[in-house]
Amino acid sequence: MADPSTYRPAPGAIPTSPGVYRFRDEHGRVIYVGKAKSLRPRLSSYFQDLANLHPRTATMVTTAASVEWTVVGTEVEALQLEYSWIKEFDPRFNVKYRDDKSYPELAVTLNEEFPRVQVMRGAHKKGVRYFGPYGHAWAIRETVDLLLRVFPVRTCSNGVFKRAQQVGRPCLLGYIGKCAAPCVGKVSAAEHRELAEEFCDFMAGRTGNYLRRLEEQMGEAAAELEYEKAARLRDDIEALKRAMEKNAVVLADGTDADLLALAEDELEAAVQIFHVRGGRVRGQRGWVTDKVEDVDTAALVEHALQQLYGSGSESVPREVLVPALPEPVGPAQEWLSGLRGAQVDLRVPQRGDKKDLMATVERNAQQALALHKTKRASDLTTRSRALQEIADALELDSVPLRIECFDISHLQGEDVVASMVVFEDGLARKGEYRRFQIKGFEGQDDVRSMHEVISRRFRRYLQEREQTGEWAVPEDSDETDGPRTDDGRPKRFAYPPQLLVVDGGQPQVAAAQRALDELGIDDVALCGLAKRLEEVWLPGEDDPVVLPRSSEGLYLLQRVRDEAHRFAISYQRSKRTKRLTTGGLDAVPGLGQTRRTALLKHFGSLKKLRAATVEEICEVPGIGRRTAETVVTALSSRTPAAFAVNTATGEIMEDAVPGGTTDESLASTESGEPK
Repeated sequence: MADPSTYRPAPGAIPTSPGVYRFRDEHGRVIYVGKAKSLRPRLSSYFQDLANLHPRTATMVTTAASVEWTVVGTEVEALQLEYSWIKEFDPRFNVKYRDDKSYPELAVTLNEEFPRVQVMRGAHKKGVRYFGPYGHAWAIRETVDLLLRVFPVRTCSNGVFKRAQQVGRPCLLGYIGKCAAPCVGKVSAAEHRELAEEFCDFMAGRTGNYLRRLEEQMGEAAAELEYEKAARLRDDIEALKRAMEKNAVVLADGTDADLLALAEDELEAAVQIFHVRGGRVRGQRGWVTDKVEDVDTAALVEHALQQLYGSGSESVPREVLVPALPEPVGPAQEWLSGLRGAQVDLRVPQRGDKKDLMATVERNAQQALALHKTKRASDLTTRSRALQEIADALELDSVPLRIECFDISHLQGEDVVASMVVFEDGLARKGEYRRFQIKGFEGQDDVRSMHEVISRRFRRYLQEREQTGEWAVPEDSDETDGPRTDDGRPKRFAYPPQLLVVDGGQPQVAAAQRALDELGIDDVALCGLAKRLEEVWLPGEDDPVVLPRSSEGLYLLQRVRDEAHRFAISYQRSKRTKRLTTGGLDAVPGLGQTRRTALLKHFGSLKKLRAATVEEICEVPGIGRRTAETVVTALSSRTPAAFAVNTATGEIMEDAVPGGTTDESLASTESGEPK
């Protein structure tokens, strides 16, 4: 580990001009590339006390052995040079893009005497018209196959074209009418170019006039009794309409824009881009990013723009819509305008169709990130490595095959709840999740709440172990289910975890350890995961355990913690919904659940029911005058008691957990959401 002070530039040696800097390690390899509007303050920020730096930044400056910089004239030049160096050196501490492949596009070679329609990848060539990109090459071929019926432009290679010219015989497409066969002189070069230009106009979105012209020609042919020609034109119109259906109309005609959205967590981010041309989504692409450096959403957007347009393979449209603007936005917008050769509007959509489409792009990014995490979690080798890394980092005797994680959730000290999630062999066991109500006290005291919930969970564990006795599997037995209740259901709390994880830092870990000590439990490993810096805290330790960013063990711990957080929040929200719909119907004498439900369905809300007269209440089926008078009296005189209304069914649900100390078993859906 190098000392940054050994290679810190002398005072005053760093210029204040815009520029790009590179950190190199002891072997001379570039490990980080960055840009700055002013080099001096930016570079000076790296050479402060390591305790004040972000852990990832501290790791970078202690890995580096030297720093150098290049002065440029403007921030735009710095942006371009930074991208070039990142692509050239692939620094380990810069953002990593996993998917760097080029996407296929539909190209029309207008720079040739006989233009050709083909699928192309890579950098754009001068004189070639591009449409896309598309997610798959087959999507382009399907569209082209439909359009060739109306625009029979050649699709053959130059070799095939020259061979047909030599033998004087067209290829199969020329015989079946899907090529105008300019190779044998069926159409002239000018006529063939006109076909290619009409093809480009249609792909660019100018479809209305052409369809109307075909419909007029079809009508004229039918009027002149040329039914075969009319039928052919009808089929051409249907083919064009099917090709248009493959690109849904989402914005106004003539709109050219790229929409970029992100879905991110502390470790990774998924980027999704929709390419809209002529008001239609012409293509989609995306990649997954390792957040190796400490970046916010605006910085990720800037990196994504560099990745998308920096190589020159992607055309820049008139509008680029993003979830957050780079800071500052001027250089990025000027750079994009320079690439396009015209003004580019880089902005965040605020309303209307563009904002709605941006929400769709964001949903795709979220799904891509979830799919990536699912694929990563489903790999047995990866899970085994993650568990082994956790065991090594925490110095455990064996890998933690069962991990339990606890999280506390509340809203400004009200409706305090806790969650317990279980992972076995690196996979979630949603049937063993638990949720806890904490009503012994109110307030924003996560430490005290954590102590209570850990005590309750392991008190149950000790009780069930005493009832069933020490359970062990005979050597000659295949039984693996453990202790069971009288009805044959397994006693889940009788299973102790090998590792107990709490969401939080030193205070939460100390509270959990205190609860374990009070119960005399000393065979369960404990750690806490602090969300801000992803540090792993152990009981009684002054310094955290920092796992590498590429560690599968850290990824697994984060996934366990995030699942506990999600489960706790979902339960807390359900309790808050109940509390917001409290009233007094459950305290009305002689009013059962069926008639309570009927009253709420009829009036729509408790407020309207309170304002109703006896006669109006009598109109509800099943409610007599005496009952209506009782309801009016009760609602006007009694203190509201707790009840909740299921907004989906109108069912009134009692919030009747006595004493607030009952541990609730999860009755889960497939998604793990509490019922």
